[in-house]
Amino acid sequence: MTDAQAAPIARPEPSKGFRWLVLLFVSIAMFGNYYVFDALNPVGPFLESQLGFSQAQIGALDTAYNIAAIVVLLAGGVVIDRAGTKRAMILFGAVTAAGGVLIAFGRVYPVMWAGRFVLGVGAEPLIVAATTVLGRWFKGKELAFAMGVNLMIARIGSVAADNSSTLARGFFTGWQPPLVLAAAVGAVCIVAGVGYALLERRAERAFALGRQGSADRLVLADLVRFPRAYWYVVGLCVTFYSAVFPFRRFANLFFQQAHGASAQQAGFMNSLLPWVAMFATPLFGLLVDRIGRRALLMTVGSLALLPCFLWMAYGHLALPEPVALPAGLAWFPWMWPIPAPLAILGLSFSLVPAIMWPAVTYLVDEKRLGTGYALMTLCQQVGWGAVSSAVGWANDHAGASAANPAGYVPGMWIFACLGFLGLAFSFLLWREERGPGGHGLETIRAGAA
Repeated sequence: MTDAQAAPIARPEPSKGFRWLVLLFVSIAMFGNYYVFDALNPVGPFLESQLGFSQAQIGALDTAYNIAAIVVLLAGGVVIDRAGTKRAMILFGAVTAAGGVLIAFGRVYPVMWAGRFVLGVGAEPLIVAATTVLGRWFKGKELAFAMGVNLMIARIGSVAADNSSTLARGFFTGWQPPLVLAAAVGAVCIVAGVGYALLERRAERAFALGRQGSADRLVLADLVRFPRAYWYVVGLCVTFYSAVFPFRRFANLFFQQAHGASAQQAGFMNSLLPWVAMFATPLFGLLVDRIGRRALLMTVGSLALLPCFLWMAYGHLALPEPVALPAGLAWFPWMWPIPAPLAILGLSFSLVPAIMWPAVTYLVDEKRLGTGYALMTLCQQVGWGAVSSAVGWANDHAGASAANPAGYVPGMWIFACLGFLGLAFSFLLWREERGPGGHGLETIRAGAA
């Protein structure tokens, strides 16, 4: 037997079409994930008026999700490592869908709180599993683009949920039908997970696949080894997440009760944040790759938080007018003027995934990159959960309602003050990177990364 006959036949790399089919299934799972999470936004007024939930309780529904995410992060992604991405996509897709079902039947507050907790147990690991899948199937520059496409499709889920009172108006007869619709959409997490598992099983027999990477896990012993610049990046991420996500939870109530918006107008205005970020994130990523100046751009983004929230608290918002469509639908395809503070917030928030997430790879040793991302995510969850509860308590304490729109002002000041924190972290990051031994994030270019 010759050497050529004895050598094993090398398997080909997966075709580009096959890899993009994988991306499609993973992105569909993320669409369902984001939709279920944000479906609570337009239902907030119903929870208050029909179920008697206080705004503190509505804020604590986010905190339940955050607590679950923290527990999962501390667990360290063991399930994904041991079960593999095929089983993980199905398992966590099923848990996410189960959380949506529990929320839809949460007529009493403890049940709905438990539903949000279950959602956090499934949704956060599903995001990690999806990221792990993309890291296995895409390489080099394709990976960044694939993750950008995945995030864009996921955020379409947020936009659809925010506008569900328009797109699925017939469901908005009470608090439960929209959440039942969300539970049905959440089922696509299972379908997409099964679809991906079938693709991977076929690929394992036909193609040469890269090694499955480890899921992000938190190694406490590594915490003291991170540079100060890393902690400033974490501070910036916590600031922006703590401002944007809790605001979105209360935005529909705020727009309707403080600015007299209809349910459809409030949903559309709330959707502007993910809508703008969906397109701005890859553009900012390209800009940063070309010019660097990360700390400078984050300073501009932090400066925008303060006036935007105060503008909405004290100023007048021009409400978009719906455009009539067939079958009694209404949409806001081109409305003018755009509510400027919301568009600016969307632009500011898009800086985080475009600038701060990639920056971690320059600041943390590759062997501890999983710990770095897990710790950053944990801190974001803590800040986000704390601010959600604090703003809900402030709204209740100040008597925020349609009869007392001024009751929303203290909560808006909480959001605005986060802009000061972001500005401080931006300055510290700039000073650290300019000082001796800095990592040079201000001048990194794509070619030098």
